[in-house]
Amino acid sequence: MASTGLLVVSNVKQFAQSLRSIEKYVHSLYVHLNVPVTRAPIPSWGRLISQLYVDSNVHFNNNVDMNILVTPLKQKGTFENLNLRPIDMIFSDAHHPEVCEKLRQQLKIEKPTIYLADESVNDLSDYQQLEPEDKIKMYNNVVLGGTFDRIHLGHKIFLSQAVVRACCRLVVGVTTSQLTKSKTLSELILPVDRRINDLQTFLKEIDATLEYEVVPIDDPFGPTKSDPNMDMIVVSAETLRGGQKVNELRQENKLNTLDIFCIDLVEATDKGGPKENKVSSSNTRIDILGTRWRQPEFKSHLSAKPYIVGLTGGIASGKSKMAQRFANMGAFVMNCDKIAHEIYEPGQVCYNRMVEYFGKEILDNNGRIDRTKLGPIVFANPSELEKLNNIVWPELMAEVKRRIKILAEQEKPPQVVILEAAVLLKAGWDQEVHEVWSMIVPPEEAVKRVVERNGLTEEEAKRRLASQLSNSEMVARSHVIFSSLWDTEFTLKQAEKAWLMLMQELKARNLQSSSSL
Repeated sequence: MASTGLLVVSNVKQFAQSLRSIEKYVHSLYVHLNVPVTRAPIPSWGRLISQLYVDSNVHFNNNVDMNILVTPLKQKGTFENLNLRPIDMIFSDAHHPEVCEKLRQQLKIEKPTIYLADESVNDLSDYQQLEPEDKIKMYNNVVLGGTFDRIHLGHKIFLSQAVVRACCRLVVGVTTSQLTKSKTLSELILPVDRRINDLQTFLKEIDATLEYEVVPIDDPFGPTKSDPNMDMIVVSAETLRGGQKVNELRQENKLNTLDIFCIDLVEATDKGGPKENKVSSSNTRIDILGTRWRQPEFKSHLSAKPYIVGLTGGIASGKSKMAQRFANMGAFVMNCDKIAHEIYEPGQVCYNRMVEYFGKEILDNNGRIDRTKLGPIVFANPSELEKLNNIVWPELMAEVKRRIKILAEQEKPPQVVILEAAVLLKAGWDQEVHEVWSMIVPPEEAVKRVVERNGLTEEEAKRRLASQLSNSEMVARSHVIFSSLWDTEFTLKQAEKAWLMLMQELKARNLQSSSSL
């Protein structure tokens, strides 16, 4: 299987068929538009580039990354000074041996070209964007901005429209965490340095002729409000007002106003669950739920069976309901909160030490520990909470290990144990499980649920949340992420996705172990 291919496109009508023919050979693909040497201005190909990206979204496997090259358009078909990954194979949708042979030599490709059609055609001129010259003009300095989290189809169209209109310099503002807090699943947004690096890689691949300035921005306008050397801004339909606001600020600062080029939003093909109707980074992050976020690390001190999954999450995140879903799928669930209740019973080590430290005022009329009395004491004072944890956590984990050992010694031990524990990460118990699955909801949603469910005040609920790890801290130490922010049906789909993935992995691992015997 070739890792990276180059598709020479001369016949747009055959594009979908070409993609279906080659997707089994590649996991990344560059597209070269074989346009005539005498042609209209570069921006006249912008509409075709957008169309081909949209077509790829409909006809191509999601596992194939496709980039449409702009450099050859600007360099009259040559591939000099490109920043491409090594290309293993050339495909052509028409019989153009002279073009393909030249490309093979320039790109040092040993394998012969694969021709996907016998006839020699060139219909690209029919797809030029025939508009007034002022609509397809080029500019020395072009600017645009966004979050650019995990470059997707919409980003590629957005960026390509800027690239084809720039002849010298392209400035891209990338929003920092200051501006992304309100976005859906903001905890899953990649760090700004990673997003900048991914952007630079993509831009340099599709067009090596431009000077790029990809910069982090802490406010919505970035350098546009102060840089005098800007000529045109690219916006989407939903950020058009922002582009207009840029010009208002530039006028106030006595700078030239920018021409505005607005592109339409790309309609999403998958609109299931809570997804937006447009192609967006939010949809991409939603797709991550229930999938591998990080690969588990091998832990030699843990037995391979049963496979222990630590399920954690903040208060009111939906852990218990998610644990029940996995129980219905066949997992053995251990609820650490219920086990803690048992080791709180009179006569247990924890009971004696807690009464000794906190006093008999934490007991109910039957002499048992009353959590409604203990809770306000520990959640109002971090040092008291730490003392409680130091008493309970070691005893609780010792009891959990004892019970898992009993399960492992059964004639038919469970394949998977779900260890449900809110304190899993804070207690360091991630070292006692094979992997960590986390539930997250926005803090404001968690507060609302706690107030409604527990009858606490908003201030009390916020104190409870403040005593826990943040969503971002949980995400950083987890291997699979879930969110119960939406309806129960969508949360169930996340669980099913993760369970199927785990079953397939464990089956493959068992087969590998058997074959090595």
